[in-house]
Amino acid sequence: MDVSNQDWMSALPEELWDIPLTELAIPGSHDAMSYCLDINSPLLGSESDVFRLLDKLFYCFTRPIIFKWVTTQDKSIEEQLSKGIRFFDLRVAHKPNDLSDDLYFTHVIYTHLTVLKTLECVAYWLNSHPKEVVILACSHFEGMDDERHELFISCLKKLFGPKLCPRKESVLSLRSLWASGYQVILSYDSQLVARHPQLWPAIPYWWANKKTAQEVINYLDWNKDLGRPEGFFVSGLNLTAPRAYIAKNPKESLRTLTFRNWECLRKWVEEQKPGSDPNSLNIIAGDFVGPLPLCSLVIALNHKLRPKSSTQMRQQY
Repeated sequence: MDVSNQDWMSALPEELWDIPLTELAIPGSHDAMSYCLDINSPLLGSESDVFRLLDKLFYCFTRPIIFKWVTTQDKSIEEQLSKGIRFFDLRVAHKPNDLSDDLYFTHVIYTHLTVLKTLECVAYWLNSHPKEVVILACSHFEGMDDERHELFISCLKKLFGPKLCPRKESVLSLRSLWASGYQVILSYDSQLVARHPQLWPAIPYWWANKKTAQEVINYLDWNKDLGRPEGFFVSGLNLTAPRAYIAKNPKESLRTLTFRNWECLRKWVEEQKPGSDPNSLNIIAGDFVGPLPLCSLVIALNHKLRPKSSTQMRQQY
C-alpha cells in the first residue's frame, strides 16, 4: 500500500495550519464505496421500469456491463485514506424487502459491505492518525424513512463521538480542529440536518455529466467563472458515459474511459489553485484514486498558498 500521503495534513507547513479547510486543496473520492459492489444485488428502486425489465430478461448480459460502468474505485476505504483521500462521496440506502436495519452503499446496485461496518474502519483509522480530518458526505438515502434516518444518525454520533465537528464551529482550520480533537465533518443531505448540530448541510458537487475530459473541464471552468460557493464545495473530475455510448462500446468500461482521459485532466489539475480567490478550488474528487495520482497532485496545490520568501520576491523583480 502506498502510504506516502497518509498524514499529509499534519505534514503541511505550519503557515497553512490556520487557513480554513474550505480554502485548502483536498483530494476526494467520487462514489467512494463502489469498489465493493455486489454484482448479484437488486437494482436501486429509482431505476426505470424499462431498465429493470431489460436487466431481468437479459441478466447474464446486463450485469457484467452494469458492474464495469458503475465501479468507480478499486481500493478499500482504508487504502484510500492512506493514499490521502479526505473527502468521501457516500451514497447510503436501505435494501428493499430487507427486514434488518442494515444500510448499504449504492451506485445502481448495492455493496457487499454495510455502512456501519465501513465507518467503523474509518473511525479505527482516525485513531491511528489523530491529526487527519475527513469529510464524510452522506447522500441519496434511498429506502430510508425518518425513523431509519434517526437510527442511523444516532449510530454515527455513537461511533465518532467527540471526533464529530459540530456545525456551529466557526473556525475550521487544522490548528483549531486539532485543539478540539475534531476529525470528522459529517455532511448529511437531508432536512434532518436542522435537528442535529453534529451534522453539516449537503456540500455542492460540480458534476459535468460528460464523457470526455475536455467537456468536464469546460463545465468546471464555467462554474469557476461564476465564483466559488461559500464553504466546502467539490469539483468532480468524474466522467459519465450515456447508455447509448455504453451500448455501442461493449468492450469499454469506466476504467478505460477514465484512464484514456486522465492526461488532459491531470494537466488541468496542476493549473488550479486553492485559496479564497473567486477562481480558487477546494475539494477535487475523481474516480480510481488508487492507481491514478490524484491525491499527490491535489495535495501539492496547497504549496501555492505559501507566502513567498524575501529571496523569491527579489528574484521576481
